[in-house]
Amino acid sequence: MKVNVQSVNFNADQKLIDFIQNRLDKLEHFYDKIIYADVFLKVQKTSEKENKITEILLSIPGGDVIVKKKCRKFEECVDESISALQRQLIKKKEKMSTHV
Repeated sequence: MKVNVQSVNFNADQKLIDFIQNRLDKLEHFYDKIIYADVFLKVQKTSEKENKITEILLSIPGGDVIVKKKCRKFEECVDESISALQRQLIKKKEKMSTHV
């Protein structure tokens, strides 16, 4: 799966990009028809500790799946986003198998 990582207001290091790629690759175990993933990493300029925002858009046949999370660290956001995407993909796969 092709992964596009875009970081807004900062430069993401290679370790973070590899971490994201690794986590997203695991989603293919649950749903093998993923075309690509767009990942948007943003740092909000606020006094809050939870100022990291991660948005993941998965392009799959029949529509896109989007998840947005706000956390203290990008790694934490990515993990939460992946688990939410995992649940959505499993639901989508179950719906498809009941219609066939």
